[in-house]
Amino acid sequence: MSSRIRPNAAVEGATFYSVPRPSAPIDLRLDGNEGVAPPFELLERLCDFGPEVMRCYPDSKPLEAALAERWELAPDQVLVTAGADEALDRIARSVLGPGRELILPVPTFEMIERYAHLAGAEVVTLPWGDADFPVEAILAARTDRTAAVAVVTPNNPTGRSVSREQLCRLAEAMPEVLLIVDAAYGEFARDDVTDLALQLDNAVVTRTFSKAWGLAGLRVGYAMGPTEILSWLRRAGGPYSVAGPALMLAERRLATGEGDLREFVSTVRDEAYRLSVRLRGWGVEAPCTEANFLLAKLPDAAWVHAALGGMGIAVRAFPGRPGLEDRLRITLPGDERKLARLERGLATVLEPEALLFDVDGVLADVSNSYRMATKLVGSVYDVEIEDEEISAAKQAGNANDDWELTWRLLGARGVEVELEDVIQWFESFYQGDENRVGLHATETLIPSRDWLEQLASRVPLAVVTGRPRHDLDQFLDQQGVRDLFRVQVCRDDTTELKPHPAPVRKALSELGVERAWLIGDTPDDMRSARAAGVLPLGFVAPGESTGSEEALVRAGAARVLARVEDVEALWR
Repeated sequence: MSSRIRPNAAVEGATFYSVPRPSAPIDLRLDGNEGVAPPFELLERLCDFGPEVMRCYPDSKPLEAALAERWELAPDQVLVTAGADEALDRIARSVLGPGRELILPVPTFEMIERYAHLAGAEVVTLPWGDADFPVEAILAARTDRTAAVAVVTPNNPTGRSVSREQLCRLAEAMPEVLLIVDAAYGEFARDDVTDLALQLDNAVVTRTFSKAWGLAGLRVGYAMGPTEILSWLRRAGGPYSVAGPALMLAERRLATGEGDLREFVSTVRDEAYRLSVRLRGWGVEAPCTEANFLLAKLPDAAWVHAALGGMGIAVRAFPGRPGLEDRLRITLPGDERKLARLERGLATVLEPEALLFDVDGVLADVSNSYRMATKLVGSVYDVEIEDEEISAAKQAGNANDDWELTWRLLGARGVEVELEDVIQWFESFYQGDENRVGLHATETLIPSRDWLEQLASRVPLAVVTGRPRHDLDQFLDQQGVRDLFRVQVCRDDTTELKPHPAPVRKALSELGVERAWLIGDTPDDMRSARAAGVLPLGFVAPGESTGSEEALVRAGAARVLARVEDVEALWR
């Protein structure tokens, strides 16, 4: 039953804040702009504070005093908040509201617009993008309803900064308008304007411990500015918005982490230059940045976002954000190993050298061969094995060996039989004998030979399969496609089967390449590719049950192809 209660119009018209993340499993997150983790010793210092820090209401005054000393302010000019987000929210509730306007150069940090709308204000957006900060456009847009101007510097997501001259021009021309100077990335700026902003009567600065200080999980930020304006912010929120342990850890980090911060900022600047050069070498626009991220412009940003996700790397995409649909924001990790992995991932997506194919279910329709052999072996032992059972076992993983898979399915039904007996029966059905044609004769080629031939003329192709050599040769010869695959790796060539990366790595080695994509129809294929640093692409084999696509995505497929041939559009 629907409630008769209704939210206010601002809440009813708002959407949930969410970061679009890849569906594949992620273990390298470069989509949140967090800094490197602080030393573990910082967490150990929690023991020094004792249980009282959890029992008592928190006191933010010691941290505010330390920040005031750092910025040469009076303590009442600093307010510690739950991240810079809460500071921005308090500012919006303090100076914005119905009948008032915020001028917002865009694209920029999207929460500022949300907070303004929730406060009931109108938002006037002006294009900033890759151009200089639009000072003259802001002045032209000012009306008697203008209450605030957002000045995000360095800007998120572009990495561009506002100069001291531009900030002074705004402050002098609009003394009755509040300048909201969001300096969350101020530590990375070549010329941080925070000190200048703090000298202005009509500016308030927000900063955070989430980025350069590496404490995003603690949610500690702060606002600084004139005493009167800060008194408004104190009234616009609760008294205990930041937890005691977070306050104490942030204070400790402030006192002891300056060296770490400087080293991190220096590393990030080096990484920004290095990665921008690599991106431009791949034909990708990547303007200079003064933050700990790069904003890259790509012909198909959605695909690159998904492809990196398939390799376990998350970067930030902006679907539906005007002017950002073709952009990806890539956090600079501040770590050599992570940066090298990001570079390898980007190179694999943007400059692949080879295409690898699984055989069963991708090149070969085995719904009436291997699948049927499994069911016929079951009938030998009076067990009816359904297609759904085989699919479920494949989706569960570690099922690249059809002999062993058949044996396990029988065992699950309580049939105790030697694996060798299962193999013998399986082969008798699959290979056939003088009395019957083997099931292998039913196999057909899924993509056409013509298409494979055209592809092979442009891209080195290889097969990576768990089939025995005899079965692989038999299929390739029957279909007349052996000559199209420069390398053919089967179960006879490695001691490990997929999902182990060894078969994929062997194919790369024999091809003499480092970067490749693999098309497979099982989670084992996806996991093997990811572990080998290869881009995994899924394909739902003929006869597969519902749920196969979801299983492929959960295992890491960057995309599940409707047709094998669809890979060509992505490759281009």
